[in-house]
Amino acid sequence: MKLNFIAALVLSLVISQMSAGQVTEAEKELRSHSSDTIMGWKKGGVFTGTLAQTSLTNWVAGGQNSLSVNGLFSGFANYKMGKSIWDNSLDLGYGLIKQGKDEAFRKTDDKIDILSKFGHEAFKNFYYSALMNFKTQMTSGYNYPDDTTKISGLFSPAYLTLALGLDYKPNAYFSAFIAPVTEKFTFVTDKQLSEQGAFGVSPGKTSRSEFGGYLRAIYSRNDFKSEFLKNVSFTTKIDLFSNYLDKPQNIDVSWETLISMKVNKYLSFNFNTHLIYDDNIAVPFDKNDNGTIETGEASRSKLQFKEIFGVGLSYKF
Repeated sequence: MKLNFIAALVLSLVISQMSAGQVTEAEKELRSHSSDTIMGWKKGGVFTGTLAQTSLTNWVAGGQNSLSVNGLFSGFANYKMGKSIWDNSLDLGYGLIKQGKDEAFRKTDDKIDILSKFGHEAFKNFYYSALMNFKTQMTSGYNYPDDTTKISGLFSPAYLTLALGLDYKPNAYFSAFIAPVTEKFTFVTDKQLSEQGAFGVSPGKTSRSEFGGYLRAIYSRNDFKSEFLKNVSFTTKIDLFSNYLDKPQNIDVSWETLISMKVNKYLSFNFNTHLIYDDNIAVPFDKNDNGTIETGEASRSKLQFKEIFGVGLSYKF
């Protein structure tokens, strides 16, 4: 699958932001890419937790009891001194769901995302920058409804991206980092998954490296003028990677979007989506719609998509 149209879309977004000159108010305290004149450290974060429960007793319309819980933490620590900036962020997410009386809890969300980026001003709004991004998960994932066949785990996979490039930061709210020199590593430390050649590594190997170009763009806003949208914040970020040495036209994509609406100081509605495409990841699926997950020819690279909607408590610091 070729995703050049997504790359073109993002590049056009970057160009339009550069020409617009002024980006409106944004997510000032989460994943902040600050261009403030204030020197020293700027820190903050937010924690949200959502809980949903359904209980049915003698309910003739049918259905199942269910219980789900989801938590998200996002924090940052940014440093500015003179013409140098250092941005750091940590995103954690975990979710579980239980349906019916006999079913065990199943995982619905699981992520660890660490980002560190150092930059030194090259000229107005542009910084020579180096970036490190590490992603993995906390616990094992299974091929549900089969809860014995492991398909992922801690450091299986794990992704490490090291990049050198130019960061465009017109203000504290928009950032476009373009890196023509990027090394991407995929790790699969679980022996069983490694022997299967999961996540694009060669069977029996625990890692895979790729060399290519990388683009990371973030846009966020929380100052909508409409009365209906005044408590709504919007954040979207996209990562694109092209392997120079192997099918460069097949671009790896990770695109996350978060829409949040504050009801009051502690209560909020959250809607989160995450789209992933990686040409090196084979995705098993039910080819015949009979409940059996096929292997072999049926496992191939496909778009992955996750959506989470929740109402719950939110605490900012």
